[in-house]
Amino acid sequence: MADKITLGHGSGGKLSAELIREFLKPLGNPILNRLEDSAVLSLCGKMAFTTDSFVVHPLFFPGGDIGSLSVSGTINDLVSVGAVPLYLSLALIIEEDFSRADLKKIIASAARTAAQAGVKVVTGDTKVVDRGRAHGLFITTSGCGLIPDDIALGRSKIKVGDVALVNGPVGDHAAAVMLARNEFSFSGKIRSDAAPLNDLVNRFLSQLKTVRFIRDITRGGLATILSEVSDEMNWGIELNETAIPLRREVIGIAEILGLDPLYFACEGKVVVFVAKEEARKALRLMQEHPLGKGAAIIGKVVAEPAGLTILRTRISGTRLLEPFSGDQLPRIC
Repeated sequence: MADKITLGHGSGGKLSAELIREFLKPLGNPILNRLEDSAVLSLCGKMAFTTDSFVVHPLFFPGGDIGSLSVSGTINDLVSVGAVPLYLSLALIIEEDFSRADLKKIIASAARTAAQAGVKVVTGDTKVVDRGRAHGLFITTSGCGLIPDDIALGRSKIKVGDVALVNGPVGDHAAAVMLARNEFSFSGKIRSDAAPLNDLVNRFLSQLKTVRFIRDITRGGLATILSEVSDEMNWGIELNETAIPLRREVIGIAEILGLDPLYFACEGKVVVFVAKEEARKALRLMQEHPLGKGAAIIGKVVAEPAGLTILRTRISGTRLLEPFSGDQLPRIC
């Protein structure tokens, strides 16, 4: 077969069939292997369903690629509502002349990540567009999972006095992607934190009784996510700047570019709200997991100022955190 993707690979004919067979090698399972128009699934219970698109540039970056990122990101959307992820779809928009070797690497990476998380890719699609129309490759994934009967998370569950935790340093993904673009005159060893968090989240959901709310920290970073959480609520969030875990390299990159690292995207971090009496146990459970070793308690829910997220700074001042306006880091996921 040719070493580049051609428009013929999206025609639905012989070349398309050959390409699909190549995908089946790493992704294959009894449901996907049937190659039917729809995957027929047996689900019983409260289902969570999500969809996401990925246009990250570059496609490969330290710690991952668009394939692993698409699987991790969709899984983390599901676990943020307490679901046990089960099935994914994987749809590719491929640009004409895209490298077959790179495509093979990306599919293999997606397959490894799904296997690591115990999730099956059960349906998918491929389309090929003219050269110059897709910047290489775009991926859209959808996922579904079941929410256990005893799990009911939501922003409305949060109470004054609750504590906020993160499972490790924030901003790594955005910093890693920026470095991979080679647009700046500095280098570093930062790796994306992209990873499926279902095992970590299941660990503390199964052992804690007062988990109120979970949110994965993606575009807009920690500051935007928490600002959105507190918006229009009858309570506020107070963060302690010195408690928020940030790698020195991420802080350095942000300072050079005049950006705030609290607005840097993550792809393997969640913020979790729990009752104060279980905060230390939640922290221990996170820190005992490989994806939570750098976990920290970063703040609390307060009565005032209602609807706002406030940062207590290192110099004992306060700063209002608002959703970021515009896009300081385009095509980060």
